[in-house]
Amino acid sequence: MKSKPVLQLMILLGSIFIILLPERLSAQHLATDDAMIQQLVENQLNEDVPGILLGIQFAGFEGKQFAAGINDLATASPLLPGQSFRIASVTKTFVAAAILRLYEEGRLGLHDPITQYINKKHLKLLRKGGHQPENITIRQLLQHNAGLGDHSHTEAYNIENLRSGAVWTRERQLQALATHTKPLGIPGEKFSYSDTGYILLGEILEKVTGLTMGDAINQLIDFKKLGLLSTEMEAPEGDFSGKRIHQYFQGEDTYHYHPSLDYFGGGGLLSTTADLCRFMLALFNNEIFHKASTLALMTEAVSYTELPAMDYRMGIWKTQIGGLEAWTHTGFWGTQTAYFPELNLSITVNYSSRWKVKGNAPLLEELVKKLQSQQVQH
Repeated sequence: MKSKPVLQLMILLGSIFIILLPERLSAQHLATDDAMIQQLVENQLNEDVPGILLGIQFAGFEGKQFAAGINDLATASPLLPGQSFRIASVTKTFVAAAILRLYEEGRLGLHDPITQYINKKHLKLLRKGGHQPENITIRQLLQHNAGLGDHSHTEAYNIENLRSGAVWTRERQLQALATHTKPLGIPGEKFSYSDTGYILLGEILEKVTGLTMGDAINQLIDFKKLGLLSTEMEAPEGDFSGKRIHQYFQGEDTYHYHPSLDYFGGGGLLSTTADLCRFMLALFNNEIFHKASTLALMTEAVSYTELPAMDYRMGIWKTQIGGLEAWTHTGFWGTQTAYFPELNLSITVNYSSRWKVKGNAPLLEELVKKLQSQQVQH
């Protein structure tokens, strides 16, 4: 049995440790109120939003996953916390990170013209659309300021084509760009969000690595090391294993929409709320890049003469959520993942039918405000 002086010393050291705990760490225990979080998720359900998935994880702690509502409206099957979904444009954050890993390795330069990497047929289509690809750099594609329109916002992407199960290729997407859009200024001049820019980055990944885009992202980011075991490129003909959820658009089930419509860098990955939380924590805690300066480069502010629609950096943008600074990306089919530096916290949400208000997912806003109010109470 320990002597009284030793016990007193242990108590004293424990008290000092508690006093010296950083304020950030005290917030990490707020996620343990599972009932409160579950109720917040359920409160978001309505006739337009049949189901919601939520993941929350503080650095150094296990994440927690929540689900509410219906997965398949036709069968009334429940939505389950571990199910995967098409993350759509959240794929761009992975693509940007993979490109920057190649930059770290000296395998490409951010100021390289894309003509060094894009195939001749695709370059021809860009020129057909009025672009000068020799003046477009990798950095500009990453930052959405290459002067490109967006093939996914053209007539080629009308609802009838999507319902038809049409199969897309990069070439077909670039053809849509060339046919239906015009250049949006000089490269580097202004921000204009473009899926097309990221399908070109996907091609660059394949050119430099000799791998498929999915394998290149997996290896460069090292999914296995990070424990991203449920993140992968969807199978070319679609994932119908039962794990992928039903995602709805204007009340219509898009489960059988062909994955190639959003497959080549602008989107394409399947993931889960747990994996996306892990990914964001790894990214911002320097577990992906070999140099801290690479993350600083990825998140470096971009200057424009005109105020951009969003504070986009490279594959991610800076914003405010619930009154806190956040780094985030959204995906068309109802996904938003975010990292909060002040709390070293990541939250990911998927609405099976995209929220209708402009801006951040309402659940994210409410949850962050709730966490902050609890922190004040504690």
